[in-house]
Amino acid sequence: MLKVGIVGLPNVGKSTLFNALTKSRKAQAANFPFCTIEPNVGVVPVPDSRLELLASLSKSERVVPATIEFVDIAGLVRGASKGEGLGNQFLSHIREVDAIVHVVRCFENSEIHHVTGTVDPIRDIEIVNTELLLADLTSLERRKEKIVRAAKANERAAVAELSLIERLVEHLNEGKPALTFPITVEDKKILKSLFLLTSKPMLFACNVSENDLSGFDNSAAARYVAAVRKFIEGTYEYGVVVVSAELESELAALSPHEASEYLAALGVKDSGVSDLIRTAYKLLGLRTFFTTGPKETRAWTIRAGDKAQIAAGVIHSDFQRGFIAAETISFSELITHGSYLKARESGCMRLEGKDYEVQDGDVIEFRFNV
Repeated sequence: MLKVGIVGLPNVGKSTLFNALTKSRKAQAANFPFCTIEPNVGVVPVPDSRLELLASLSKSERVVPATIEFVDIAGLVRGASKGEGLGNQFLSHIREVDAIVHVVRCFENSEIHHVTGTVDPIRDIEIVNTELLLADLTSLERRKEKIVRAAKANERAAVAELSLIERLVEHLNEGKPALTFPITVEDKKILKSLFLLTSKPMLFACNVSENDLSGFDNSAAARYVAAVRKFIEGTYEYGVVVVSAELESELAALSPHEASEYLAALGVKDSGVSDLIRTAYKLLGLRTFFTTGPKETRAWTIRAGDKAQIAAGVIHSDFQRGFIAAETISFSELITHGSYLKARESGCMRLEGKDYEVQDGDVIEFRFNV
């Protein structure tokens, strides 16, 4: 299972957010730096309203959502790349995840200590990003020392890697993450082997207070969030999600109905955590297809671009090995027709071959023979 790491400075709400995501109290949330040392890990269902509609159509006995894994990583501080605040240990935890949710404090609260003394989300982002950049530069210099002799001996692989490293170092020294480095097909495999922290896709979670959500547009939090959006524009594809970790931790203890009523009273349409989970799922490059029937409606996870035969193997290796065809319809078309029977009668069901690229929201029945 792919992992999303939750990072940020100390006391920005990472552990509170993690507890809200996992509906648990697994992570200690306290008003002092480094209350988290070892990372906390939780598997989180991906909210998807399409599941209930499909289950209702099929009269399914149970519903199984897609899931992703979140990892709560201790706060980074200035100097982490040189070991400050147990930085080397925490950076190694970031290296093990596939994508990053960077929690940024966008709320004022004199009772919650800020590690730098004042609230300034842009400065906070720059601190964390600089430490990730410096860690990558150190990693590249070490790798360069190991391969320079082989490159001088004109070993083809070493020459290619050294060239990439030198171009990456120049790019990082300009303050740009490896994520924005223009790479060729040949570079891609080498880059992946370097395990750079700044090559990981990143999403920013702007943590606001519960009070900020009412009349948000005129709040200080709104100005902080706008500044973050502007600062990261053009660099990070998935941008910003606004969330109140404080509120979400309270909602986690309520029933779905009670949570909806609470949000409605605040004038909020949807849970920020739900938006965060869905966006993190896309951040990982994941997509969903569905199977549905009387016994079960299930969301299955594939990577964007996966073909039908690969998707069949997600369900069972026999489906992939004996793949014949995928009887496919989009979620919206199936719901519009109201049943498989009516969809087939209208000619909307398609038989797709093994090279069909599965689209997010496809509802599929696989035909196979083993």
